[in-house]
Formats: sequence, C-alpha cells, structure tokens
Amino acid sequence: MIERIGKAERWSDAVAAHGLVFLAGHVAEETRGQSVFVQTQEVLAQIDDTLAQAGVTKAALVSVTIYLADIAGFDEMNRAWDAWVDTDNPPARATVESRLARPDYAVEIVGVAAR
Repeated sequence: MIERIGKAERWSDAVAAHGLVFLAGHVAEETRGQSVFVQTQEVLAQIDDTLAQAGVTKAALVSVTIYLADIAGFDEMNRAWDAWVDTDNPPARATVESRLARPDYAVEIVGVAAR
C-alpha cells in the first residue's frame, strides 16, 4: 500500500510505502530577508509536521540530505539542526551546496524515515 501525505498537483509532502516514509524537499515558506538559521528552523518544523502526519517522529529518520544554496551557511544551518535533531537517534546525513529552485531559498531538506 502507498500513502501520499500532503498531496498536491505536482508532488506529495511525503509518500509512505513498504515501511518507509520518503520526504519531499521541504523549503521555507517565508524566505524574504530570512537567514539560513531561520529558514532551517522553519523547514525542520515542517518536517516535524509531515512526519507526524505519517505517524512517526524525527527519531524515525534514517537518512537526510540538506541542500544549501551557499555552503557558507553551513554553520547557521547546523545551529538550527543541532537544536532540533534527536541526539539519541541521529539520521545518516549529507550536506551539499546546490542551486535551489528559487534564489530566495537558502536551504532545502529531504529525508527518509522508518515507519
């Protein structure tokens, strides 16, 4: 069985299948003038909400990829991440610099959780 969470015309916020929850790329909704830190906080809150809709928490995350528009924001992103991550159950993680879909996006996060 496949369950689509937060289904929109182009994508779903997450898709649950075969015991896993695949998160779409989450980006901040409020981006103008917002720092990497603030955008990361918003994205992580969105991820909490999406995971809750899937019936799991961040402790179930097994893999996360973080895309930064500018790797110079790595420390700011980590400051938000470190305050949020479940330190007893941290996921495997990669962080890369990448051009994002809109120039005002500073961070985009995707992940996979166990269900």
